[in-house]
Amino acid sequence: MQPRDLSAHAVYAAGRGSEEVARELGLDPERIVKLSSNENPFGPSPAAVEAIREAAGSIHTYPKSVHTDLVARIADRWDVTSPQVWLANGGDGALDYLSRAFLDPGDGVLVSEPGFAYYAMTARYHHGEVRTYALEKSDGFAQTPETVLDSYDGERIVYLTSPHNPTGTEADLAAIERIADETGEDTLVVVDEAYGEFSETPSALALVEGREGWDARDDVAVLRTFSKAYGLAGIRLGYALVPDEWAEAYTRVNTPFAASSLACRAGLAALDDREHVERTTETVEWSREYMHAELDAHTYPSAGNFVLVDVEDASAVAEAAKREGVVVRDCSSFGLPECVRVTCGTRESTERAVSVLNEVTG
Repeated sequence: MQPRDLSAHAVYAAGRGSEEVARELGLDPERIVKLSSNENPFGPSPAAVEAIREAAGSIHTYPKSVHTDLVARIADRWDVTSPQVWLANGGDGALDYLSRAFLDPGDGVLVSEPGFAYYAMTARYHHGEVRTYALEKSDGFAQTPETVLDSYDGERIVYLTSPHNPTGTEADLAAIERIADETGEDTLVVVDEAYGEFSETPSALALVEGREGWDARDDVAVLRTFSKAYGLAGIRLGYALVPDEWAEAYTRVNTPFAASSLACRAGLAALDDREHVERTTETVEWSREYMHAELDAHTYPSAGNFVLVDVEDASAVAEAAKREGVVVRDCSSFGLPECVRVTCGTRESTERAVSVLNEVTG
């Protein structure tokens, strides 16, 4: 007895945790500066932590009402109807729901290279075919309509990431609209805005809803997460915002109780914790500018909570920095063996990371 052929399926390579690295090096975990996973430098929203504590005694019940409450709160935040909010177990869960709703076996998806591995993974899980469009280093990884459309061949889903991981580039609304206009009427353009809180570019929801002078569309969906700006990566909470015309499909593709009661309680509290989000986004803006100014290596402009850095040998640099207690992301797994990605940390951790990187690359 064997599972089906999984040889085409990639393994998701997550960044290593501080405790794991500390054990390997025999260091105190408190000495480790972990800037490899784009996590919130200030941890979770304090309001969310308190909400989790208060809700812990009721986790024997299914999260029916609190799920409904969070969906309604998100809908109010974005001024959409509740059915347009596809709540999920992390942003990757929302990607799974979109794959379930749109992909028949053999349907194609178009993803960026480099890019987030899970777009291709969820397509293959749902028996889809994966094709890529290249973001070129020589063009600063620019996400232009031509870059996408030159590779488009009738795929069912086209994935855009804005801000893009790991490069930090963006696709503006005009570019997204043109891509949606020039792809087939049965093609869905998914715009992943996991890092949207760190960007000044308007959300692609304006295209879904027909706001700010844009025409409303039924072929664009938006992905958002609580993992980054809200600091809730560990409880796995995300959602898609979809056109009203086909929003009811969620009831046919979602898992029972798509998010846990603790996650929903934390999400409700985090949405109201504006101080935590403002502190986070302001520090990220400072950290990006500090890295651009102080790193001796070339850096790329970024609208996310990270900066991509040119180095000669990413594996060697990441290993050398790790031995100094600073963990950054070797981007070889993204197909960029000459780049590391550095998450924006607190002022103290950012300054230490810059000092160590300058030392090991000097």
